[in-house]
Amino acid sequence: MGKRYLIDSNTLIEYIGKTLPEKGQSFVASVIDEEFNISFINKIEVLSHPSAGQEITDFINLAGVFDVTNTIIDKTIEIRKTYRTKLPDALIAATAMIYDLTLISRNESDFNKIQGLQVLNPHSI
Repeated sequence: MGKRYLIDSNTLIEYIGKTLPEKGQSFVASVIDEEFNISFINKIEVLSHPSAGQEITDFINLAGVFDVTNTIIDKTIEIRKTYRTKLPDALIAATAMIYDLTLISRNESDFNKIQGLQVLNPHSI
């Protein structure tokens, strides 16, 4: 298997709404077809949005969801202390780093400062 990915909430929402650029949309579709991974935080963020109906719930339930572990908690604490990152973003970053996943997100301003985190912006493909 090649590179593995974790898909951030903003990317999921844009993918579902078909608002990603064509190349980004196609790339995310290929990632989802191969190995659809999200963090438990992404699941909470997407499914708690008022527009999340049954179709979106069914789609998100197809994903492999990484739950919080003590290792992720420790990495999250380190990220928050070092970069003063918001808790949800720190949890997502920690998950990607612990499982050696590239994070697909347009939120470069918060994630690019975290050393060791690989981020791919679907708007830049």
